[in-house]
Amino acid sequence: MNAEAVNPTSPGPVPPAATGAVTPAPRRKARPRIDLRRLGRAALLGSATRSRALPDAIGHVVEAHRAHHPDADLDPLRRAYVLAESSHRGQMRKSGEPYITHPLAVTLILAELGAETTTLTASLLHDTVEDTEVTLDQVGEEFGAEVRYLVDGVTKLEKVDYGAAAEPETFRKMLLATGNDVRVMSIKLADRLHNMRTLGVMRREKQERIAKVTRDVLIPLAERLGVQALKSELEDLVFAVMHPEEYAHTRELVHENSARTDDPLAAVADEVRGVLREADIQAEVLIRPRHFVSVHRVSRKRGRLRGADFGRLLVLVQEDADCYAVLGELHTCMTPVVSEFKDFIAVPKFNLYQSLHTAVARAEDGQVVEVLIRTHQMHKVAEAGVVALGNPYAQPSEEQSAGDGERADPTRPGWLSRLLDWQRGAPDPDTFWSTLREDLAQDREITVFRPDGGTLGLPDGATCVDAAYAQYGEDAHATIGARVNGRLAPMSTVLRDGDTVQLLMGQDPASEPARQWLEHAHTPAARIAIQRRLAAHPEPAPEAEGPARGPAVPEAHAHPEAPRPATGAPPARPASADVLVDSPGATVRLAGCCTPVPPDEITGFAVRGGVVTVHRAQCAVVTRMKNAGRAEIGVRWGESTGCRVTLLAESFGRPHLLADLTEAMALEGAEIVSATVEPPDRQRVRHSYTVVLPDAARLPALMRAMRDVAGVYDVSRAQPQPTGA
Repeated sequence: MNAEAVNPTSPGPVPPAATGAVTPAPRRKARPRIDLRRLGRAALLGSATRSRALPDAIGHVVEAHRAHHPDADLDPLRRAYVLAESSHRGQMRKSGEPYITHPLAVTLILAELGAETTTLTASLLHDTVEDTEVTLDQVGEEFGAEVRYLVDGVTKLEKVDYGAAAEPETFRKMLLATGNDVRVMSIKLADRLHNMRTLGVMRREKQERIAKVTRDVLIPLAERLGVQALKSELEDLVFAVMHPEEYAHTRELVHENSARTDDPLAAVADEVRGVLREADIQAEVLIRPRHFVSVHRVSRKRGRLRGADFGRLLVLVQEDADCYAVLGELHTCMTPVVSEFKDFIAVPKFNLYQSLHTAVARAEDGQVVEVLIRTHQMHKVAEAGVVALGNPYAQPSEEQSAGDGERADPTRPGWLSRLLDWQRGAPDPDTFWSTLREDLAQDREITVFRPDGGTLGLPDGATCVDAAYAQYGEDAHATIGARVNGRLAPMSTVLRDGDTVQLLMGQDPASEPARQWLEHAHTPAARIAIQRRLAAHPEPAPEAEGPARGPAVPEAHAHPEAPRPATGAPPARPASADVLVDSPGATVRLAGCCTPVPPDEITGFAVRGGVVTVHRAQCAVVTRMKNAGRAEIGVRWGESTGCRVTLLAESFGRPHLLADLTEAMALEGAEIVSATVEPPDRQRVRHSYTVVLPDAARLPALMRAMRDVAGVYDVSRAQPQPTGA
């Protein structure tokens, strides 16, 4: 039974004298909180059984609901209350209150946020299946499949069946249900908010345990769903339980500021109203106090707080264009702090939030006042998030279709899709629970673009590894590299908002990810997929002894069966017969620094032993020898068309790369004389191959064949080194 409550008339945990928690002080005028004791007595007296009249106990819920949905059918609420009251009758909360007060309070929270009737109906019934004899089938028969699904989504799994795994598995079940209907999570958030408001009768240890789960899981989920009103109050209530001394100090600062006679926010608000009045812009200017956690964060950032630090100005207008008109007037008539400007209208946050953020400095004392500018509809969504969208699964009305164009679809936000993807691979409840908290701690999202114009939503700090698994799932094991904004980049590259990412894929479906990718995987989906693949294909144990090998690709990149070209092997046949020299009897040797081949322009120089070395005319060695006064010897290509050349290849490391590359070279008739593979640098591998071709005309085809090997992104001839290199 959900009996984690006490004193429902209190706005927060009971004072420290009773439980060690601190009561949040009211910061602004609001509708009086419901007298839940009176409602509980009315429920026990059976007022809900009178005909089809609305019970007195749900009067406040109906009032709040009609404010947002004046034409709503209230009969489902009446019937849901009758069932909930009769089912919970006789059950009491730990505070001694009738249990029906809890679903009533949860439903009122959602009604004030603007939830539609189906959500409120399910909210009234959200504990009936868990705590009473009512079954899901009965709920479905009486209220329909939607209400049944919502109630099932928030119903906890029994500890008798799941033991210590009951809590993480309950959240897993709830998240899966949220993937199909986000209203499940809105009911859970309202349920947790009321339980946090009435946490005082719990033991201190249980208060802290509930507060930690709220901080690590529920508050980030409220942020992602855009339900700022619930998130802010949950943060304050968790702050009161987890840090009572700092909470008390912050509360004292707020009270001291509220007692001041000179309020800089009020003065700036009046000035803003005057500016907008003169510009003939219809706007509502409000002072928006910061909640306690926000004040605490500002105090830690800025030190001593000034009057303008305790709140912000909120300017509400009718149209999007008016937001920019207000911004222009403020920046023209007042002193703007340019670094504080953010445009979340043109680029909304991933949780649907839209607003303009700016700041202006007071001329009198230099205090900086933050200003939020948004339309009334933006404000509604900013406060209530997905709750403000009503039933996101209903067909839009004709007015919505005509006025709003394509409707925003909150049914599967990007972050939720990613969460649902990786949770399927979590091997056990403990891994799921710890990974969930880690995932939800990433509180900023970026958008990167694919070459085809599509987008990927990723958490801040994501790398090319994360982008690969976000786009291709398990197939990302075959990724061999990436281009970021058109430039080749290692898989460890951290992406920025707005980057364009092209992922380069290999052809081998059995490819394995590089073990180093685990160090660069920022998202749970990528880490879990890599770990699962590596666990299924462990590396073979290294041999105790074996022949010595030259430089090669490390184990993460090279496959043990890939053929390794010999390093420094002697040439299979001489290549000097291809060159005619204007020096009878001289031995000809092609220079290894520039490896000339027909039809390169060439020149020669005599060296010791009567040998003539042949260089490409552009070789840096030629320049040095000329500067040193060495005489050139005339050389020219003979009738033979064979050639020896050194080619440089650059690639991304992957298994089987050397085998595929040398096979492609052999098919073009190239005989590998020597090869060197440098150790990889940030997953890039440089190869050097000296080959003999029977016909120099086949060189372009050889280079094309090498470039066509998956993972090879550049092939070039060895270039002459610049002078002084």
